[in-house]
Amino acid sequence: MSSALRILHGAFGRVALLGMDESLVPHAHSECHVLLKASGGDTFFSVRNTQQPLTDQTAVLINAWEPHYYDHQKGASDTVILALYIDPNWLASHKQTLSLSSRPDFFTQPCIQLTPHLRAKADLLISEVLSFETIFPDRLEDILFDLMISIIEGHSDWHHLSRMSVYAEGCFHDARIRKAKKLILESPQGDRDMEAIARECGLSRAQFFALFKKTTGMTPQMLANIGKMQLAFQWLSANRSCTLGNLSDSLGFSSQGHFTRFFRRHIGASPSQYHRTIDVYGSEIL
Repeated sequence: MSSALRILHGAFGRVALLGMDESLVPHAHSECHVLLKASGGDTFFSVRNTQQPLTDQTAVLINAWEPHYYDHQKGASDTVILALYIDPNWLASHKQTLSLSSRPDFFTQPCIQLTPHLRAKADLLISEVLSFETIFPDRLEDILFDLMISIIEGHSDWHHLSRMSVYAEGCFHDARIRKAKKLILESPQGDRDMEAIARECGLSRAQFFALFKKTTGMTPQMLANIGKMQLAFQWLSANRSCTLGNLSDSLGFSSQGHFTRFFRRHIGASPSQYHRTIDVYGSEIL
């Protein structure tokens, strides 16, 4: 069973140390996403319809809003993964043009070779998280930003996109899809009537689903799931005493068990385990 070993929340987004031995459903995040192998066996993540190797010598880079999934192979060795979910607003607070990290074309390739220099930076962050000791916020952010900017400088379209003066959330350039995104994310607590949303956007149901998938690479339901997970992460980091039943009800699930299965299939750990392992660093931006 996959498990959350340590979770760090803050303005930077999330840093999660995860022991992975079960599959994840296709999903996406609003943050740019970096996966690093911490220990255990080599493995793969599926991005852009291709298995991307995650090894001591490689990292997997996943753009914001980019669908991906993990297909754990029966009999394969367990893998401990350091997963970075980096908030574009945090990157932009260091350099404004890094807000472009919210685009689905920010990283140029989904798998990169780690140079010895880059591997050393990754190992420094991994060792800090694996220590399970208190990490001072300034030190954590310095190490994290140093690693991210090294990856971004070598493996993103940051400078090119900045010169083109493109706007940040490029996958929602169609006004109808932008409206649909707003409607879906404004009320993730319940299952929205996608046909009604299509009508509000001036499209038939078939046109809406086809245009949404063509424009974003996601289904509308996948976006709705992102909204549910964002609210769950926010709640789990902000509420240390309320019951998970309250969270399950607020997100529109018929039972806490249904919510637990949904959460586990998206992150690889149960919400109760995730809740127990969170360290919160100041106020976060979700």
